[in-house]
Formats: sequence, structure tokens, C-alpha cells
Amino acid sequence: MVRFLEREGFQLIRVRGSHHYLARGSQRTSVPVPANRTLKTGTLRNILRSIDLTPEDFAQRFNAS
Repeated sequence: MVRFLEREGFQLIRVRGSHHYLARGSQRTSVPVPANRTLKTGTLRNILRSIDLTPEDFAQRFNAS
């Protein structure tokens, strides 16, 4: 998820514990990076909501890259 956001123009601001904080203009989000586990569905939806991206748009952009 962090790599996807960086490809979308977000820049890493800081890392605190297992959370990566990213920003692009006025949009900000944090991504938990659990130890070799996938993100839960609710966590992924919350990240997408915070960057104004629908799950369908995310799937299209993720599969395109």
C-alpha cells in the first residue's frame, strides 16, 4: 500500500512504530505496516476514504501498474 501511494504522488513524512505517514498536498493518511500480514478490508477502505479514492478506482489503478 505504501508503494502504491508513493506511485500516486504521496511522499513519506515519517515512520512512527509500525505506521507510515504519507501526504500529497492537503491529503494525509497513515498506513499500518503489520509484520508480513495483509491489511484488513476495513483498514484498506479507511485509507482509500481518506485519500478520496473508491475501491473500484483503486483496483483499476493497482492492476494497471
